[in-house]
Amino acid sequence: MEPLPASVLPSGVRARIVPGINGLDIHLLEAGHETPGRPAVLLLHGFPEIAYSWRKVLPALAAAGYHAIAPDQRGYGRTTGWDADYDGDLTGFRFMNLLRDAIGVLFASGHRTAEAVVGHDFGASVAAYAALVRPDIFRRMVLMSAPFGGPPTVPVGAPPAKRPDIHAALAALARPRKHYQWYYSTRPANENMWHAKQGVHDFLRAYYHHKSADWNANKPFELKSWTAEELAKMPTYYIMDLADGMAESVAKEMPSAAEIAGNKWLTEAELKVYSEEYRRNGFQGGLNWYRVRTTGRTNGELEVFTGRTVDVPSTFISGRSDWGIYQVPGAIERMQKTACTKMKEIHLIEGAGHWVQQEQPDEVNRLLLQFLKTS
Repeated sequence: MEPLPASVLPSGVRARIVPGINGLDIHLLEAGHETPGRPAVLLLHGFPEIAYSWRKVLPALAAAGYHAIAPDQRGYGRTTGWDADYDGDLTGFRFMNLLRDAIGVLFASGHRTAEAVVGHDFGASVAAYAALVRPDIFRRMVLMSAPFGGPPTVPVGAPPAKRPDIHAALAALARPRKHYQWYYSTRPANENMWHAKQGVHDFLRAYYHHKSADWNANKPFELKSWTAEELAKMPTYYIMDLADGMAESVAKEMPSAAEIAGNKWLTEAELKVYSEEYRRNGFQGGLNWYRVRTTGRTNGELEVFTGRTVDVPSTFISGRSDWGIYQVPGAIERMQKTACTKMKEIHLIEGAGHWVQQEQPDEVNRLLLQFLKTS
């Protein structure tokens, strides 16, 4: 596997593959690498993305004096050594092992500490555990789009009363629905997106559009509870129609040719970088992260950290049009009041949806650099 060619990267950003990191050969993008001794900032992407999603952040961090490092995480892009088989071993995708990957990338890049770990979407979960478990390595934390409500708690005493089956309740609604994370955990999900009728490129175009501020119906608000009726208030990229796969869900919101031509934050050339990676790999690597979460198979090792808080300086950045911050009712409040003891500010950026660092990179970079300078 060759690194991404320089022709698709911003000036000053290079791609390389670092072999032998926790069983992987990890493909990463970096900027500021020319000058030894710079402090590191580690950037962790989410789904369905790759390190390329940080292309507008890496140069800004380098210009401010940092060595900015963004890996293709396990299951993604040009990183190899992971198992793409649905019936393969999921243990490599558990969160503590994803954290091992991140530490390995940092160490292999010549650092023993990072000034900050920055995580977007599912990458925020890895970033949160990085700051929770190894504050000696990760001195600050920035989460984007996905709040961290703290580690799971150790069950004590009598088993709790059985909760209502949320999936049965969603399916029983007048408009039958299902939760996207549990759909992503099913065997057909990868095939549905990888071999979508519209093709991978148009699937991703519709998916990114649907979750962005460009989709005018993205006007999120806080949900009252984890009930079918409340969850069903979210768009179909989170609470899907029961009969649809994700390819069918987003196809209904495919932007027009004029909207695509007018998109400045994700041009067709930039989208092609994503679509070529997913056309080659499929989506199963990223979907395995969801399977680890929904099965709860590795909750036991995370319960070791029950009651522990993130005590490094932290901040949260998201788009004001991002439903992701509300998809788990109460998560924002838990993050700021109990899970993180030094998270003073939450920033919701106008004109951005879920892909905040791509939709509004100038404001993200301003907030990120301000936080690094003052915290």
